Amino acid sequence: MRSLVMLLTISGLTLAGCTDTRDTGADPANWFGDSPMAGPDAPGQTAAINPLIPERSTSIFRRKTDAETYTGTPIYAVQNVVIDKSAGGAIVTATGVSLRQGAFDVRLLPENRGIPIDGMLTFTMRAVQRDDTPQGPEQTRRVSAGKFVSSKTLDNVRGVQVLSQTTTITSRR
Repeated sequence: MRSLVMLLTISGLTLAGCTDTRDTGADPANWFGDSPMAGPDAPGQTAAINPLIPERSTSIFRRKTDAETYTGTPIYAVQNVVIDKSAGGAIVTATGVSLRQGAFDVRLLPENRGIPIDGMLTFTMRAVQRDDTPQGPEQTRRVSAGKFVSSKTLDNVRGVQVLSQTTTITSRR
């Protein structure tokens, strides 16, 4: 029994150490004939495109191109605006209703480059919306978004205004 275990161990270690399979033929992977080379490294083969890997390299130092800009449009109506204090400023949270179901990537985008005009800080609530989705009930079209505002910006602000297609909500401090 011991000799069988020793023989199998030695032969397994010997075969595992084989690197050049063309000369010795001791590689168990080629015992049943040569297999054709496949994959992107094979001659005459082109690399398959993986849709999960982006074609461009991403970097935090690269600026966005025009094709990567935000394509959101103003939502149908803003219903509620809440300002919550936080460390170093406040969080403005807005809730609204889109015209159709399926709105996504909802954002509060500042107007006037984020500079308060006459003590009023203005945002527009935007979302990426599709035209081929059903309208559905209001509960399924409700969206919300938040934006952090620094305390430095809030020093000159008396109120926050959020715009949409049909309504405007103002929250005063």
